[in-house]
Amino acid sequence: MTRVEIISKQNIKPSSPTPQHLKIFKLSLLDQLIPAPFVPMVMFYPNNYGVIDNKHHDVQERLVLLKQSLSHTLTRFYPLAGIVKNDLWIDCNDQGAYFAVAKVSCDLNQFLDDPNLLLINKFLPLSFTEQSSGGQVTNIQVNTFECGGMAIAVCISHKILDGAALSTFLTAWSGTARGLEKAVCPDFVASLLFPADDQLWLKDASMVMWGSLFKKGKCTTRRFVFDGSAIATLKKMTTDKNVVQNPTRVEAVSAFIWKCAMVASEKKGGAKNLSLLTHVVNLRRRMKPALSKESIGNLIWIASAKCYDKLGYGDLVEQVRNGISEINGEYVKQMMGDPGAAVMSKSMKEIGDFGSKEEVDHYACTSWCNFDFYEVDFGWGRPVWVSNVGLEGEVLMNFIVLMDTKCGGGIEAWLTLDEQEMDILEHDHHLLALASLDPSPLQIC
Repeated sequence: MTRVEIISKQNIKPSSPTPQHLKIFKLSLLDQLIPAPFVPMVMFYPNNYGVIDNKHHDVQERLVLLKQSLSHTLTRFYPLAGIVKNDLWIDCNDQGAYFAVAKVSCDLNQFLDDPNLLLINKFLPLSFTEQSSGGQVTNIQVNTFECGGMAIAVCISHKILDGAALSTFLTAWSGTARGLEKAVCPDFVASLLFPADDQLWLKDASMVMWGSLFKKGKCTTRRFVFDGSAIATLKKMTTDKNVVQNPTRVEAVSAFIWKCAMVASEKKGGAKNLSLLTHVVNLRRRMKPALSKESIGNLIWIASAKCYDKLGYGDLVEQVRNGISEINGEYVKQMMGDPGAAVMSKSMKEIGDFGSKEEVDHYACTSWCNFDFYEVDFGWGRPVWVSNVGLEGEVLMNFIVLMDTKCGGGIEAWLTLDEQEMDILEHDHHLLALASLDPSPLQIC
């Protein structure tokens, strides 16, 4: 059995102290509505040095570089060196990022040949169920394999970073490690665009919406990988029938998984005519004018697509597109205006009320595609695999995370479902004709 042993722990403080006037970082209204404690991400790097008898020195050299560059990066991303105080603010006290080093009792390729999705949780610096309130914003664990390879796991509080912002931070950190002259500078704009008050009165609507995702039952996680040709096939299925022209790969794949999941649910428990798919939407490019990539915060909102009857695949793609398209520049303008809180409350209540019905299956999807996680190079090459984590437990959650494949043309879908429904899905010949089930990352383009 593969063992993961912690061998050191420390706090990495910013290289320069945070000025007094920046000690309190106020969260935005959108930050307050996020239920997940942190954003988990693991990047796997092979040992590209090729020095077989000097692996320990190479690992230590890389660890020093990671710590030094992180310290310099935290000076620019100063809230990430603080403490999550509550739903209102972060104490930028320069406590620093928690940084652990662990030793894994196998070679990297041995793990990647057939990755254990639950074991990935051991690579994380925090348990996925740990709450971030009162804890450090940034938590990192560097897992070293016997071959000299590394798995760098990052868990940053979701109170301040969404997936796009996490990408910005990792780009900045890795760029600093490589000594790039042009530093990535964050724009902490979220609380200015979506200012929060101290009442937290939208929190209840948020909890109803997110709470509709959770039901009693056992869940499990599997990976389904769609290559570029499979995605082209899915797109052609909608274009040929003149339902949706030029669907994005995220629209095509999420709608297809939604359809397959509904079939699995019907086979398990009988016909259900109601289903809901919610999509996390990045607001940066939908604003007028658009925000920069360096904009930090939870600049996201939730789009919804409903299925009231048995719909064909093309119709589901259309539903997904229509739902996402509603989150446009005009809608975001309303969110930022005087009626913003009412607009957001109405949207969350509608999703929560519909998704909470006993006869409704609620599936949530978030896309990390086009976030350049495979470009994160600290100086020893790009990651061979970027992963999420496997979930398993007594609480059922229908959750889909879409990630790029290494070559960028495919999609790796991490799907968490009811155990029995997942078993049905694993034998769905329509799905398996287009997606590989839990393939080795070493075999994925």
